Amino acid sequence: MQTQFDFGIFKSYDIRGIYPTQLNDELAYRLGRAFAAFLLAGNEAARPLTVAVGRDMRTSGPALSQAFTRGLVEQGVDVVDVGEVSTDAIYFAVGKYGLDGGAMITASHNPKEYNGFKLCREEAIALSSKEGLEDIRATIEHGVYPAPARAGAVSSRDILDDFAAHCLSFVDASKIKPFKIAIDCGNGMGGKTVPYVFRHLPCTVIPLYFELDGSFPHHPPSPIEPENMVDVQRAVLEHGCDLGVAFDGDADRMFVVDEKGELIGGGTVTALVAENELRKHPGAKILYNLICSRSVPEWIARHGGVPLRSQVGHSLIKATMRKEDVVFGGEHSGHFYFRDNWYADSGMIALLECLEVFSNAGKPVSAVVAPLQQRSQSGEINSVVADIPGKLAEIERAYADGAIDHLDGVTVQYDHWWFNVRPSNTEPLLRLNLEADDRTTMERKRDDVLALIRA
Repeated sequence: MQTQFDFGIFKSYDIRGIYPTQLNDELAYRLGRAFAAFLLAGNEAARPLTVAVGRDMRTSGPALSQAFTRGLVEQGVDVVDVGEVSTDAIYFAVGKYGLDGGAMITASHNPKEYNGFKLCREEAIALSSKEGLEDIRATIEHGVYPAPARAGAVSSRDILDDFAAHCLSFVDASKIKPFKIAIDCGNGMGGKTVPYVFRHLPCTVIPLYFELDGSFPHHPPSPIEPENMVDVQRAVLEHGCDLGVAFDGDADRMFVVDEKGELIGGGTVTALVAENELRKHPGAKILYNLICSRSVPEWIARHGGVPLRSQVGHSLIKATMRKEDVVFGGEHSGHFYFRDNWYADSGMIALLECLEVFSNAGKPVSAVVAPLQQRSQSGEINSVVADIPGKLAEIERAYADGAIDHLDGVTVQYDHWWFNVRPSNTEPLLRLNLEADDRTTMERKRDDVLALIRA
């Protein structure tokens, strides 16, 4: 009889749930078999396949990794166990070593009781609900797996020296200035990867919470929430740092504060990295998602690039970047994607590129970012809405005098302000982001749009 599982943990871009009630070792084993079957189905050459398996510091990681690996091996796929690493290190391993897939066992920024899987195939191409995850889920649900032609084997590999060298290849490390940097790793995987990279730089690191601890004793590993940035802001001021940095739990996202302890948005970081990439690739295409400030495409164009506006979501962005030969893409949420990183995201590479920009500028970080932070943004505001299509139509009618597009939800643009309202993929929510040229206008328009959404 087929075991019943909670398939609600299959999300748009990954698999994530509470351990062991929603995600357990048996499901991890079945997932390993189904992932292997998915990869083998596309293996026209019928050769042995190899998958990299890594995990973050969560206490359930070893058990899930062992069960998942057993499923892969029993289904005929070889496994390279890379141990505790960051998510961007898994993407690196798959791309650099020419592997057939990768799995990162992580729940990213979620609380300690969660864990999950981020899966990719060759060239670090991430799986999503539309590209692989639904097929894998269906295989598990049906409980029928193809007969394997062989048994897989397991080997181990230390990849972090190679990973550090790869990240550093994006910049001229000899020209990075000796910055003093407070880095908050939130007891996540940045605590392991940061030392591998920064041992090659002249910077002084003030470490916050580098100890790997899946119980997250200091604060949740979610730096997109301002309350989780307080410690690094304080450290910057107390130690007289040039800047501060925070990584999320699996260290694929990165957030920055200036020397005054002020937060720097993901859109601003997108513009800074774009500037650096355009210095190396003049005239290149740069992608930004539609939640980023208008200042981002203006900055890209000012530095000779071709700005491309995209939907939110990494699988969509990576596909667009591959199709359009985009050298770099960034999101307001702290995800930064690089063509020369197999189109995968990396918080570490983005940080290094920012350090190169700050080094070249020769002035305080606050002065570097000031031109990019003149406008006022609402941040993302969620509202529970029963009839999402009806509410979107109502918004369009109310703002019919603006320039409307439907790239992702509904975006309405005016000369001095704009907003986007888009539905959640998983909940009955509408997400509002609004920007205006000044704070007074932003607050007034934000309240107007929210009143309509919540009416």
